[in-house]
Amino acid sequence: MKRLSLVGVALLVILAACSPAQAVQSPLEDGTINVVATTGMIADVAQNVGGERVEVNGLMGPGTDPHLYRASEGDVRRLSDADIIFFNGLYLEARMGEVLEQMGRQGKTTVAVAERIDESLLLASPDYEDSYDPHVWFDVELWMTVVEVIRDTYAEVDPGSAALYEANAAAYLEELEALHAYVLEQAGTVPEAQRVLVTAHDAFGYFGEAYGFEVLGLQGISTEAEAGTADVQELAAFIADNEIRAIFVESSVPVRNIEAVQAAVRARGFEVEIGGELFSDAMGDEGTVEGTYIGMVRHNIDTIVGALAPQ
Repeated sequence: MKRLSLVGVALLVILAACSPAQAVQSPLEDGTINVVATTGMIADVAQNVGGERVEVNGLMGPGTDPHLYRASEGDVRRLSDADIIFFNGLYLEARMGEVLEQMGRQGKTTVAVAERIDESLLLASPDYEDSYDPHVWFDVELWMTVVEVIRDTYAEVDPGSAALYEANAAAYLEELEALHAYVLEQAGTVPEAQRVLVTAHDAFGYFGEAYGFEVLGLQGISTEAEAGTADVQELAAFIADNEIRAIFVESSVPVRNIEAVQAAVRARGFEVEIGGELFSDAMGDEGTVEGTYIGMVRHNIDTIVGALAPQ
């Protein structure tokens, strides 16, 4: 039997101390609902839909890899104090699984937002049998379903403010419809033969399906899957043979992975540019345009088109 780390023991003690009676509290007592969201993308939706009725705390900040993220003692306390916990699910937050399950067993309102999407619309994971790709936010239309899930959760917990949540969600969904149209329009400016998106890990599958790109990642869907020399050489051969103009780094994945691919391509006699940094599993800094879901998506498509479209 493996020994628990000191941090792991501490987390279990904190979880045990948070009894169901403590976990179930009325969110209306102080006039606001205390919401905790795992990723920045979910936190952004939760704030847009909840408006003044909610206080949203996101656990994973800019540059954070949710595949590898472990809950700290402070995170567990924040989760224990929350009225609602929103997380992606589909094993995105794999290392937080036990903590999130425990919160649910305590009677906490916990919602895996991506798991509420119709399974027929999800992409199968090439890495794990009977699993789905968790990166649903890269298809803006799919992400609109998450807005509806969060709206309905708020209305269930706080029915007296259901009209507010409905109005906020409707306004935000209009913005997302415009965003989806913008991404489609911009993607169409890249010649079909050049619509090949090469990134550090395979996070952009839904983007490719929705907007007509072939997507190749050095690592698998989860960054826990390490890329080896053979993976680098195989990807480099494809890039050189097909004369792909640019490849992209990700804000939450070490840049050295893509730099290794670039060097391997150069060794084959072809020069591929690093076309810029994309936001994949985390948004940009708080207070910046890229620190919002809409800004993140616009940044990504503008960066991709700027590097791959004819100059």
